[in-house]
Amino acid sequence: MIEVNCLSKTLGEKQVLKDIDLKISKKGIFGLVGENGAGKTSLIKCLTGIYKPEKGSVLFDGKEVFENPLVKQKIGYVADQNQYFTFYKIKDMVSLYKMAYPSFSEERFEQLNKVFTIPKDRRIKQLSKGMKMRLSLMLNLSFCPEYLILDEPTSGLDPLAKREVFRLLLEEVEERSTTVIISSHHLSDLERFCDEIAIIKQGHIQYVNSVDGIKTSMKKLQVVFKSNIPAEISTWDDVMTVESIGRVHYIITKRHSEELVKRLMSKGAMFVEEIDLSLEDMLIYSIKEGNENGRFVSEASAV
Repeated sequence: MIEVNCLSKTLGEKQVLKDIDLKISKKGIFGLVGENGAGKTSLIKCLTGIYKPEKGSVLFDGKEVFENPLVKQKIGYVADQNQYFTFYKIKDMVSLYKMAYPSFSEERFEQLNKVFTIPKDRRIKQLSKGMKMRLSLMLNLSFCPEYLILDEPTSGLDPLAKREVFRLLLEEVEERSTTVIISSHHLSDLERFCDEIAIIKQGHIQYVNSVDGIKTSMKKLQVVFKSNIPAEISTWDDVMTVESIGRVHYIITKRHSEELVKRLMSKGAMFVEEIDLSLEDMLIYSIKEGNENGRFVSEASAV
């Protein structure tokens, strides 16, 4: 298990992570989503022991990750930008990883390269961004990590390669009980493959739940009132945003319940219909929450 306790991190004059608490269970795929600058990469660099937090701790099975080589040997890390020695050949990178990770299997690398087909005599500087991403995935999968942390791993990959990446990740989880943590802007992929999702906003973890749990609690309600919509509804704790188009009002709730529907009916609602949200919709509304100062969103600005 990974435990993040009261984690804070500052880069320059900006506090990028603020008192983050997070628990990630073993075996499964955990998704991390948020807008650019929300703190995803900074959190990942704390999880991998690259950054030392000013406050708090990051524990893998009860042991600190920062400056702990024994813990880091269990962690695979695929960065969004893989900076390798540009003059190295692929076979040189294989030799380097064999020295760094006692569990590295050259046989496993060869099996993976039958899928990704990168010539071992090719130099790093000759590789495209997508090929560098494939190489990084192969190198990290080849030492069979207990934890695999991926930051935008499908960036630069074509659709066929992306499909193979997720097939391999699912195989790792099923056959080796690997814990996979993945940050990506391709939310439809995370929605399909993740067991749990965390939404991060401005350095805070805003929601953590299973994909099904988030979909059950966060809903879009289409509501028609007898007369005007009461202004107080936008201030309710379980209401994130209210969007109005003519007499039809769309209420985004983060805690859907029958009790909420009853309250709406008591305020003059004649019609309430639930509309499911995609993970992308959920992220957009999570970002918007608190940015509109409790005002209704007009027809011109409604999503």
